[in-house]
Amino acid sequence: MSRRKKSHQGHGTANRPRLWGRHAVAAALDNPNRRVLKAWATRDAASFMQFPPEVAVTLAEAPDLGRLVPSDAPHQGVVIEVEPLEDAWLDGILTEAPERAVLLVLDQVTDPHNVGAILRSAAAFGAIGIVTQDRHSPPESGVVAKAASGALERLPWARVVNLARALEEIGDAGFWRIGLAGDADTDLKDALGPQRVALVLGAEGPGLRHNTREHCDSLARLPISDTVESLNVSNAAAVALYAATAG
Repeated sequence: MSRRKKSHQGHGTANRPRLWGRHAVAAALDNPNRRVLKAWATRDAASFMQFPPEVAVTLAEAPDLGRLVPSDAPHQGVVIEVEPLEDAWLDGILTEAPERAVLLVLDQVTDPHNVGAILRSAAAFGAIGIVTQDRHSPPESGVVAKAASGALERLPWARVVNLARALEEIGDAGFWRIGLAGDADTDLKDALGPQRVALVLGAEGPGLRHNTREHCDSLARLPISDTVESLNVSNAAAVALYAATAG
């Protein structure tokens, strides 16, 4: 199990993150594993958000809610403070994986908007979970939850201490590990084949680290046009997920 981050997020803390936006909050309220500590809402939002009776809701005007979240955050009239979810165990994800499965592995992708968007795409395409390195990934936050649009509550997220060791475990569980790299000679569609696939993506700019590449079974690239140098990592993840699940 990984160590929970202790650093501040600006509004709320890593140990008591604040979530906002109607989709993110509704998904949190529907998740039996999520403990909601506080809630603030406009009268309009409170009238249709299904807050459990044990959660006291403080009615507030929209400008007051704006001071509870980062500047310009689209809170849509509702903010909650929660306890972080328990991290998923990697071996649990692997043990419960069906015969045909796609897993996402993120190599030091730290931007919370990107991680949230990747969670959303992973849930949309039926991935069984994501794996990140604990010290080089964002903590739970309103930014991650808003970008994930509910997927943070639904998709297992395993944080590991050693990504290379995790990739070894993933390989031992029968997953074909494909590292996405712009300098690869093989297109992704030609690297696919085994029914269990782990798609490994690196951060924008640095890409996959050398040791991560060494722990992949193959390297592949997305066949994008020469008019752009590369895709945003969340866009690349969505394209790769589609390719891996379309067959």
